[in-house]
Amino acid sequence: MSERSGRTTDTPEPPDRAARVEVPDGATDVFVAHRNLLFTVAYEILGSAADAEDVLQETWLRWTAVDPATVRKERAYLVQITTRQALNRVRALGRRKESYVGPWLPEPLLTAPDVAEDVALADSVSMAMLLVLETLAPVERAVFVLREVFDLAYDEIADAVGRSPAAVRQLAYRARAHVAARRPRGTVSPAQTKAALHAFRKAVETGELQSLLDILAPDVVALSDGGGVRHALLRPIVGADKVARLLAGGWWKRDAPRSLEPVQINGGPALLVRVDGQVDGVLAVRVEDGCVTGAYHVRNPDKLSYVVHETAISR
Repeated sequence: MSERSGRTTDTPEPPDRAARVEVPDGATDVFVAHRNLLFTVAYEILGSAADAEDVLQETWLRWTAVDPATVRKERAYLVQITTRQALNRVRALGRRKESYVGPWLPEPLLTAPDVAEDVALADSVSMAMLLVLETLAPVERAVFVLREVFDLAYDEIADAVGRSPAAVRQLAYRARAHVAARRPRGTVSPAQTKAALHAFRKAVETGELQSLLDILAPDVVALSDGGGVRHALLRPIVGADKVARLLAGGWWKRDAPRSLEPVQINGGPALLVRVDGQVDGVLAVRVEDGCVTGAYHVRNPDKLSYVVHETAISR
């Protein structure tokens, strides 16, 4: 994990290599103004914050070779560079996933409370949505993200993915239908989300089976990601009874003192798990109709750098 992993982007800066290149006048200000958006684009395509940061490094280097005065739409131009670099990294990331031990979950981000207020943004970076996007082909995923989340025109997306506008329209149509069939069933108010997380936290802490059954949806799915380094489930667990018994039996408990802290991960409700005061994992949840329908437990230490400090995202 790079040293910049976990760095907040509330005050965005060009990548660290900025001092090593000759920067055209105005290029830095333009890049800084769009940095959070570019990170979000790369992250939604890759599901990895560390890889998204690397993509931003490459984007910056290519941007410094361009005269900003010759660019008509700076936002679209930078998004196109970022998208190309993200797609270039997909193959390497795919090889890592193929040899991954157990379920692979996206790298979680600690996000600011105001992210949840942008419903579309919060939905697009949620753990549940990122897992849905994982089922798309890389180019379909990029097209869906650029069109549905960032509202780029079809010709702008075509330049980014190297396809014709007509082909992009077809890809967008297929991706939209694919996601619609698999995405969460509806939106939940902040009050419902807060109440559900509170009830879930209390049930997990006490280990009371009935309390867990009361808050879990009948078809709840639990996934955990230890990356072969930490103890975790090797396959999904489906159904309220199985998940409740797993949690009641001490899935998250060990001999050392543990604590559960409510946080916002990827724009949604989650619990930060600490052991002896040290971060041990994140348990993000999906809430629908007042019940928990998904539980995503990330314990792989290589994926926990971005849960310590807030990461700024935008669209």
